[in-house]
Amino acid sequence: MWTTGRMSNAKSRLGLGTSLYFWALMDLISTVLSITPMPGAELETLFSDRPQPHLRSKRSWVWNQFFVLEEYTGTDPLYVGKLHSDMDRGDGSIKYILSGEGAGIVFTIDDTTGDIHAIQRLDREERAQYTLRAQALDRRTGRPMEPESEFIIKIQDINDNEPKFLDGPYIATVPEMSPVGTSVIQVTATDADDPTYGNSARVVYSILQGQPYFSVDSKTGVIRTALMNMDREAKEYYEVIIQAKDMGGQLGGLAGTTTVNITLSDVNDNPPRFPQKHYQMSVLESAPISSTVGRVFAKDLDEGINAEMKYTIVDGDGADTFDINTDPNFQVGIITVKKPLSFESKKSYTLKVEGANPHLEMRFLNLGPFQDTTTVHISVEDVDEPPVFEPGFYFVEVPEDVTIGTTIQIISAKDPDVSNNSIRYSIDRSSDPGRFFYIDITTGALMTARPLDREEFSWHNITILAMEMNNPSQVGSVVVTIKVLDVNDNAPEFPRFYEAFICENAKAGQLIQTVSAVDQDDPHNGQHFYYSLAPEAANNPNFTVRDNQDNTARILTRRSGFRQQEQSVFYLPILIADSGEPVLSSTGTLTIQVCSCNDEGHVMSCSPEAYMLPVSLSRGALIAILACVFVLLVLVLLILSMRRHRKQPYIIDDDENIHENIVRYDDEGGGEEDTEAFDIAAMWNPREAQAGAPKARQDMLPEIESLSRYVPQTCAISSTVHSYVLAKLYEADMDLWAPPFDSLQTYMFEGEGSVAGSLSSLQSATSDSEQSFDFLTDWGPRFRKLAELYGASEGSAPVW
Repeated sequence: MWTTGRMSNAKSRLGLGTSLYFWALMDLISTVLSITPMPGAELETLFSDRPQPHLRSKRSWVWNQFFVLEEYTGTDPLYVGKLHSDMDRGDGSIKYILSGEGAGIVFTIDDTTGDIHAIQRLDREERAQYTLRAQALDRRTGRPMEPESEFIIKIQDINDNEPKFLDGPYIATVPEMSPVGTSVIQVTATDADDPTYGNSARVVYSILQGQPYFSVDSKTGVIRTALMNMDREAKEYYEVIIQAKDMGGQLGGLAGTTTVNITLSDVNDNPPRFPQKHYQMSVLESAPISSTVGRVFAKDLDEGINAEMKYTIVDGDGADTFDINTDPNFQVGIITVKKPLSFESKKSYTLKVEGANPHLEMRFLNLGPFQDTTTVHISVEDVDEPPVFEPGFYFVEVPEDVTIGTTIQIISAKDPDVSNNSIRYSIDRSSDPGRFFYIDITTGALMTARPLDREEFSWHNITILAMEMNNPSQVGSVVVTIKVLDVNDNAPEFPRFYEAFICENAKAGQLIQTVSAVDQDDPHNGQHFYYSLAPEAANNPNFTVRDNQDNTARILTRRSGFRQQEQSVFYLPILIADSGEPVLSSTGTLTIQVCSCNDEGHVMSCSPEAYMLPVSLSRGALIAILACVFVLLVLVLLILSMRRHRKQPYIIDDDENIHENIVRYDDEGGGEEDTEAFDIAAMWNPREAQAGAPKARQDMLPEIESLSRYVPQTCAISSTVHSYVLAKLYEADMDLWAPPFDSLQTYMFEGEGSVAGSLSSLQSATSDSEQSFDFLTDWGPRFRKLAELYGASEGSAPVW
């Protein structure tokens, strides 16, 4: 039987640990009974005199737990206990072996005495107990003397670990103005010591920093507010230091600390206030809609959603003219233009602006009101504005047969400024590249400058510009949409070349061809065409036309017995008339070829060559004849081309186009009496200009005929000089033989027949005038020739 020795170290014998009480009790029993621990056989002999109803065999090993204190700092191995077998006679024949957890590394055993020692520092927090196995062997044979059995070595705890805050430092948030006792956060400290052994792991919390604002529950570690009306705007951040101490907070206990950073979150406890009660702003009258005028700001000490603002215009004469919006990023009120401004109409406005918090908390309403007002004065500054058209859009309908120079619309614009400057009108040529229209520069009368053709352009969108005389940079514009109305000015015609074939054996009344027509006009009631034979073919004995009354017509034969040898081709003129006003018509030609056909009516041959060519005329001879005709035709065209080139247009020689050259001429315009170059009466009465033939112009070749003959009498009666000049300009543009420069003729009241007399200096040398040109000599070399001509001394002969 095995017994264990005292299972405590020196400290245990000093009274530490529960095993001390066990062995003290055993010592007391041993003293009273005068017994000592002995082998199992001897113990059985001691109690053998007592009657025992039942005896059972006992194990040879008696085990108990070993207890040893942690953190031993001595230099010698720490004694743990002793193992002893009843078979051990003390002669060293028994060998003790130790195995299991930490055997040979942490714990060793004396194989002769069975003493167990710890050779390493023990830490209960790392390992609380070790399970080992012991065995007694015969030293000589190595045979087990006792069965192997387990025993436990438990590490007794000492207070060697301070409490630790594993989650620290902490960050917490609590609303400002919270009531006293509001829970903020709970902190927890952990002590690695044995909570079942003494007070080593009993933790008590206390606050080292953060009073009087916060407090901590000593048992739970819950931090609460300890001061009422804590204002975030006064102090927002707090650093609280919490201590956790073991041993129940008694003297000698170990302590650990952590930091809790507490932030006061914002609540809406501050009303907004405008830092200034009056704002002065200015805006240009030309400011566009939605442009910014200025900004107002109501200061709120809160933040986030509690500082959000809503600005509104609550009063003032500019409530309909201006608007205010809130900038969500900076919480400012942006005043913008809502309606067009006019310095001439109103020079200043007053607004009453309110700023308010949209998110309120009921428990803080007593701190309000949470709104404030301010006054904004806005001055409108005058700018030079471009002309304004009234109305802002023009729509004009004009028939396509309107005469050139007809006024189709009066465009009106005015200067909105107080100065009311004069306006000059023009057309943006990029909107009228064809130059179909002209506008009077002063009156704004929009006129036609070229003939209009609905079939070419049915719509015109032109831009009219209005410019101030005193400030050309100020230009206004308006769009004029012109719809060209259709008139019946296009005759119907065949859409293509019609060619029909007829057999020689055709019968009377046989259908040859069905024809149709097209008309570029677009009447309101639709197209309706009428077909008939042309007057010159009204009694045509061969063919007739039947109108189908559906804008088509049938061509029928009137007789039979056509012969290809007699006439192989017929040209039938057909008259096509429309239903417009006036009725327009045209003549189309249907080409009908006579062909030889078989009995079934299929065309076999339409060429009369077999009947018309002599036997001796071969195909090669025919080709030679055609080649000769072609050569003659080329010669005729060449002669005509040479004759045309003999007429050379009047072109100014570049060598003669020099400013210093003097052109000598001996005639003078006679003012209103000069009618040789052009009849001035046409400027005053175009009807009279039509009566006589226009006189040829002597200043250029080829001549440009007067346009007065082309101006209809009905138009000429009511036309103005503008319309006449526009018509003349159109004629010059359409004349391909006109010289590539403008010819300017000025008809002023001047000449011999004028009251003002002659303003020319051509004959001044022969007059009695005492005019002197001696000053020309002082003008430098460029005027030397004039000085020689006009500054000649007295008595010299005239240059002419």
